Amino acid sequence: MKLKNTLTEYGAISKIFHWISAAVLIIQIPLGMYLVDMDFSEERLTIENIHVAVGISIFYLTILRLIYKTFNPTPNLNNSIFTGQKIIAKLNHVFLYISILMITISGALKKLYNGEELNMFFFNLEIPDNFNLAEIFYEIHILGNYTLIALISLHISAVIIHKIFFKENLLKRIL
Repeated sequence: MKLKNTLTEYGAISKIFHWISAAVLIIQIPLGMYLVDMDFSEERLTIENIHVAVGISIFYLTILRLIYKTFNPTPNLNNSIFTGQKIIAKLNHVFLYISILMITISGALKKLYNGEELNMFFFNLEIPDNFNLAEIFYEIHILGNYTLIALISLHISAVIIHKIFFKENLLKRIL
C-alpha cells in the first residue's frame, strides 16, 4: 500500500485520517448527546471536559486532514457512477468538513462566551462573557450535530447502496 493517494486509490495517510475521524466521531456524538440531559454535577464537568478535549482534537485533526487533502490528489470515482452521484458525493464531503468545523468552532465559542477558559492544548483562550452569544453558538452547535449525523448517514447509505444495487465495493477503497 502506498503512503499517499494516487488517482486510482487512497493511500495509507488518507485511510488513517478517515478511520481516526470516524472512530472519534462515533465516541464524540453520543457523548455530546449524553451531556445535554445531564444535571450540573462533578460527573457532568468531567464528561464535558472530555467532550471539549475530544472536540479540540477533532478540530486539529480536520485542519490537518484538509491541509493534506489540498496537496494530495483525490482518487477518481468509478466511471460507471453518473454525474449526479459524483456531485452528491463531492458535496457530501464538503459539507462533512464544514459541519465538523462549524460544530467545533461553535462549541468553543459557546464555552468562551459562557465565561469559561478554553484549553486549546498549545495555548488557552479566554474572552469576556456574553450569554446571549453563548446561547446562539449553542444552538448552532446542536444544529451542526444534527446536520453531521444526517451527512454521515448519507455517506454510509451511499456505500451500502453501491454495494447492494451497483455491486461496487466502495468500502474497499478506504480500507
